[in-house]
Amino acid sequence: MQTEDQSGVIGFLSDPASHGAPGPVEVVQTHISVIFLVGERAFKLKRAVHLPYADFSTPAIRLAACEKEVALNRPAAPELYLGVRRITRGPDGLAFDGTGELIDAVVEMMRFDQDRLFDRMAQRGELDAGTIRALSSEIAAAHARAEIVQGQGGAANIAGVLDINRAGFGESAVFSAAAVAALDDAFRQRLATHADLLDARAKAGRIRRCHGDLHLRNICLWQGQPRLFDCIDFNDQLATTDVLYDLAFVAMDLWHRGLRGFANFLVNLYLDRSGDEAGFALLPFFMALRAAVRAHVIATQAETGAADQAEAARTTAREYYDLAMEMLAPQPARLVAIGGLSGSGKSTVAEALAPLIGPAPGARLIESDRARKALFGVSPETRLPDEAYRAEVSDQVYGSMAARAGGLLQGGCPVLADAVFDRADRRAAIALAAAEAEVPFTGLWLDVAPEVLRQRVAARRGGVSDATVQVLEAQLARDPGPMDWLTVDGGQPVDQVVAAMQRHL
Repeated sequence: MQTEDQSGVIGFLSDPASHGAPGPVEVVQTHISVIFLVGERAFKLKRAVHLPYADFSTPAIRLAACEKEVALNRPAAPELYLGVRRITRGPDGLAFDGTGELIDAVVEMMRFDQDRLFDRMAQRGELDAGTIRALSSEIAAAHARAEIVQGQGGAANIAGVLDINRAGFGESAVFSAAAVAALDDAFRQRLATHADLLDARAKAGRIRRCHGDLHLRNICLWQGQPRLFDCIDFNDQLATTDVLYDLAFVAMDLWHRGLRGFANFLVNLYLDRSGDEAGFALLPFFMALRAAVRAHVIATQAETGAADQAEAARTTAREYYDLAMEMLAPQPARLVAIGGLSGSGKSTVAEALAPLIGPAPGARLIESDRARKALFGVSPETRLPDEAYRAEVSDQVYGSMAARAGGLLQGGCPVLADAVFDRADRRAAIALAAAEAEVPFTGLWLDVAPEVLRQRVAARRGGVSDATVQVLEAQLARDPGPMDWLTVDGGQPVDQVVAAMQRHL
């Protein structure tokens, strides 16, 4: 509900003279904001509305809301959120930060290139592994500093989201009552299976005051680094949720756009950095819930928006509905292990294969190189000394990999383990994890000619692996024992290797 005429304020902000700028002011309108772009600055005005989920009805409330928006967003994007400007009325009319009566307030931001929004970059195929790696770090850091919210159960928190969803679907005629009921029933059934885990996560502090609206359009590339912006600042309840539900929005967005490899890569890197692997079983459910939210929001837009865009909106809403149902469909857990000597391409192949195993976002990737670095408390890119590769340390690394795989499999998750696996006892140990969880196991061995391995290892620059040509020579001299895993020619291009593995699976 509109509560106040802001035409005078909009006129003031639309006038280049108000900003001391010679050029035009570009105006962008949303349902709760008006944004004014001028020079290197952007000014965000909150509409004078009073809605069920947002109250901006008075100048004092809008000032407080602007201050809160800056406080919540600045930690993740300090370069973008410059502060709050008061709009006052004096003898000469409206002005910024005058001594007269408060009329309104705006958030002042640095203006950034709209082509650097992640949704546009995704459309142009400009996202890459380095950008996704940096994004995973940004999200993990944001969640680490987010305020923990106690006093509510994890299952109850998500049940509230399901209630909002069910009501939201009732705001349009895009979906039949039977279709809405089928989706809601599927969600309620999965919620029941996850209730204990969700409640345990709440007690462990995983429910936090999150971004709340973390899709690709609310992420930009600023001076080469991802920045999260425009979090939900007007409704704490909507933004207070499990951190993995927050992550699930951007993962679902990537998956929906056909960037499934990046979705899996993002999730795996985030779990490595956050140490939140125990929640991996929730990701298909959370991603489905994010897709369902998009379905009912877009369906409502189809009812209330321009007539010439309604059919396209209905089609998109149905796509999200179908995606949610697909993600909710149960799939059995399984364990796939990829072995091979240094330079065989294990990690590259594993990253390409992981999104193809199990439901969205694919398999949890457990890599020996990352597990070893984590054991020593260093970043994956940090080079370890030779003593970190003693046999007893490697035994500990392989043991932890098998234990982690077993725990994930017991929780119903698909797992892809990646290591050299050049000893029979280590191959047997990872296979035993699957047997104890009573899930299928497939061991795949990458076979590559020694001269090719030497060339690949010698050409490496950076990365997670510390293997040298000397390490490789020691591996080549070692007898791997009887090989009962399926052998795949690792000398082929990666896509052909992955296709061969898929045929085995």
